[in-house]
Amino acid sequence: MNELPPPLFPDGLERPLVLLVGGATGTGKSTVATEAAHRLGIIRVTSTDFIRQTIRAFFPPDVMPSVHYSSFEGEPPIETFLDQTEKVLVGVEAVLGRALAEAWSIVLEGVHLVPGLVPQQIEGAVVVHAVLRVDSEAVHRSRFRVRDASTGGTRPMEKYVQRLDAIRKVQEYLVDEAERMGVPVIEGTDRERAVAELMELVLARAELEVVR
Repeated sequence: MNELPPPLFPDGLERPLVLLVGGATGTGKSTVATEAAHRLGIIRVTSTDFIRQTIRAFFPPDVMPSVHYSSFEGEPPIETFLDQTEKVLVGVEAVLGRALAEAWSIVLEGVHLVPGLVPQQIEGAVVVHAVLRVDSEAVHRSRFRVRDASTGGTRPMEKYVQRLDAIRKVQEYLVDEAERMGVPVIEGTDRERAVAELMELVLARAELEVVR
């Protein structure tokens, strides 16, 4: 079993890190967030989809329908996505509250981490938020083929390719909101480069925290 590397935070950083990695479906959020957590020595990594799945277990479709479909499946896409996001962010708040109560650093990734709807500052924590995007529609589409093959068909590509227009609309919305809120946007086509850019953001923010 590979050991985690030592944390890369500058000496003197006392508050836990909350790293938020947003982006539409298929932009590489999970891979980038997991690799960043590994490099930072953070063992608590979760997703807003996991939180949504937990909420689904408690609220049947007739009570809370919006959490029972994927973020890109509703019509109209943005309105239904935001309705789902509103429900999921209640769980996000609870997860972050627990992490901060225990003084844990945490990496949270997911489409529901919409700039302007999640806090950019949290008392008692150092917050870094970034949004991933894939500019090329062809590359974006190919991601679902790769995922289909790597998961043995448990996440079949047809569902995603058929709704790629809606996924791209959600991406456009997230990028627009990120630019409006001053949240960094990282191109996710080259995942190694995306991880490197995310690490640069984290370390720059941590160093600024130490200076303060």
